[in-house]
Amino acid sequence: MAQLDNSLGSSLSLFWTIPFVGMLLSIALFPLLSPRFWHHHFGKISLFWALSTSIPLIYLYGSSALHEIIHVLVAEYLPFVILLGSLYVISGNIYIQGTFSGTPLFNTIYLSIGTCLASLMGTTGASMVLIRPFLRANAWRKNRVYQLVFFIFLVSNIGGSLTPLGDPPLYLGYLKGVPFFWTLNLFLPALICYLSLITIFYFLDKRYYEEEKHNRPNSKENEKLKIHGIHNVFLLLAVPATILITGNLKLGEVTLLGIHFRIQEVLRDLIFLLLAGISYFTTPSVVRLKNEFTFFPIKEVAILFFGIFVSMVPALSILQAGEKGALRSIIGLLKEPSHYFWITGILSAFLDNAPTYLTFLSSCLGKFYAGIPEKEAILLLIESKPKFLLAISCGAVFFGAVTYIGNAPNFMVRSIAEEKGIAMPSFFGFLLKYSLPFLFPIFALITLIFFRS
Repeated sequence: MAQLDNSLGSSLSLFWTIPFVGMLLSIALFPLLSPRFWHHHFGKISLFWALSTSIPLIYLYGSSALHEIIHVLVAEYLPFVILLGSLYVISGNIYIQGTFSGTPLFNTIYLSIGTCLASLMGTTGASMVLIRPFLRANAWRKNRVYQLVFFIFLVSNIGGSLTPLGDPPLYLGYLKGVPFFWTLNLFLPALICYLSLITIFYFLDKRYYEEEKHNRPNSKENEKLKIHGIHNVFLLLAVPATILITGNLKLGEVTLLGIHFRIQEVLRDLIFLLLAGISYFTTPSVVRLKNEFTFFPIKEVAILFFGIFVSMVPALSILQAGEKGALRSIIGLLKEPSHYFWITGILSAFLDNAPTYLTFLSSCLGKFYAGIPEKEAILLLIESKPKFLLAISCGAVFFGAVTYIGNAPNFMVRSIAEEKGIAMPSFFGFLLKYSLPFLFPIFALITLIFFRS
């Protein structure tokens, strides 16, 4: 996510975050209070909050604000949608055939495999490939909402902890100079999250299974495990490979509309579109029919995140202004790894976790190694104060599971589930009924074990 220049960020008050709060409340309340209205008009609501941010900013700050908003849309939002859209299309062309039982043991193993795959193919890629078979396996189950919530917790978030390919904040850290395999230091905190959540899930699933097993359909002839559209697996793996390769290229820059684009990033997005096109036109339409594939989920995500990206600009700008911004009183209190873990985490749950990670990484480097080149400062931080980088990394990744907008695949999973007729919890329902009781005690335990002073 781009930022307004520092002088502008330092001049904005928290009043400018009202449209962003309004956008979040719209996502939270309209589907609950007026679902029919929301279904037909969510695009207009998203546009309203985007204009409520952009028009006053441009009126008061002129061309600099206009430039930043265009930058957000062209250089940040568009690549975001291209990446998600490519993964969605490619995964929609993969149909995993087989007889899936939907038992507690099967579901537990399935989520465990998905958690492992997320660090190799990214949380979005793993989520999009695995969500449809998971839904089919449990189609006969009456209580399925909690299953999808734990899918979001594990596959869409915690599983992306171990490599820079798993989650965008870790990838940005890698580009800034964090060694590729340093992220393996997140293994023990991630393992505690995984073991805690998968254990809770198993016993919760077992309890409901005992109540529902009499509804289980009679066994049919077992289908052999087979992947239709298997060439798309290689196209899917090509997406994180493209991110890794192009991120290490230095091909110069081009300027369009006053915005500087790195050529390697333009190349990356073109490759994503090419991969999606190859996938769509080389896969028989029957595969998409089997998956009940439609473009509505990605359309919904694109429209809603348009409003989120634009209305988020002032909030991120204030945050990135650091001690010169409206949040100076909070940022000035950051002294211990536990502080960085919680502030990075909580803000990552409601803002884009990638720039939040970079903001607090920069804040930490400035605090301990002011004036030292960034890559050298990062290596010094790893050598002498590794808990701080671990805290920032864990906060950005783990807290992405706290809300639907904490990480992009969360909303994708919700949208696909609702398209299948599953009544997912509202924004606040997800937060209050699931995140607070299940995630926050685990995060408190991780704080005591790894980040206590």
